[in-house]
Amino acid sequence: MSLGVVIKGPEGIVLAADSRVTLEAQKKGTQLMIPINYDNATKLLSFSERHDSGERHNFVGCVTYGAAVIGQRTAHSFIPEFQQRVLAESESRLTVEKYATLLSGFFKERWNETVQNYSGPDMTFVVGGYDPDAAYGQVFLFSIPSQPEPKTRHPTEKDFGMTWGGQLEVASRLIRGFDPNVPDILKKTIGLNEEQVKQVYDNLKKNLEFPIPYNILPLQDCVDLAIFLIRTTMTAQRLGIGVRGVGGPIDVAVITRTRGLQYIQQKIITGEGERITKEQSS
Repeated sequence: MSLGVVIKGPEGIVLAADSRVTLEAQKKGTQLMIPINYDNATKLLSFSERHDSGERHNFVGCVTYGAAVIGQRTAHSFIPEFQQRVLAESESRLTVEKYATLLSGFFKERWNETVQNYSGPDMTFVVGGYDPDAAYGQVFLFSIPSQPEPKTRHPTEKDFGMTWGGQLEVASRLIRGFDPNVPDILKKTIGLNEEQVKQVYDNLKKNLEFPIPYNILPLQDCVDLAIFLIRTTMTAQRLGIGVRGVGGPIDVAVITRTRGLQYIQQKIITGEGERITKEQSS
């Protein structure tokens, strides 16, 4: 399931994601399903090709969580095709909403080409960035295949906050004050209807949510918050019983109005000797 975090702050936007992809494979000749983890997937997506024609695409990025693959491929593996088939047609810098719309259309096509009779979780994308000449960032969310229309998050110019998703059992308890399954438990246990569940949920948030002043939070603190939530989830999953769907290196990038997207930390490809050296020195 993974964990993706996007924070819209007054100084910029932070995008962060873990690197674990969890799949299930059926053991040959049996009904046994075996969980398989890969810890070097890229779920923080950027679109600039780092040359003159690509810099206009360096003011937007996104994170993805939920379904790990479309068919047998990750979302990241399709980005070169998205750049060549979609972004190459644009001659000027696009708005964040336009990026979200183009991404949604592109991945919906890839999904429909590959996946049939699907009943699992969506592949969700949170797109963040800066419109040309905008003072503050924009964030949009869409999910393939069920909710492909991008929805704005923290919509007003100075409405700041966090958009997150994936395995939230740990992070939600830290920030919201309760597990995200609480509303469903209340509904099933004491028979609350939807309106009653909403009232309880809103009151729990109002009284238990950890107070984070996003409207004054410096960019560095936004980075620290995103890493804290992902790292704490990894540690808790390592110590507990359950699906360990969050793991691997944490990729983090920031997007600012003047400098565009910059990676704060990003996994690199290494050879065996380099990896051994790094492990021994750490």
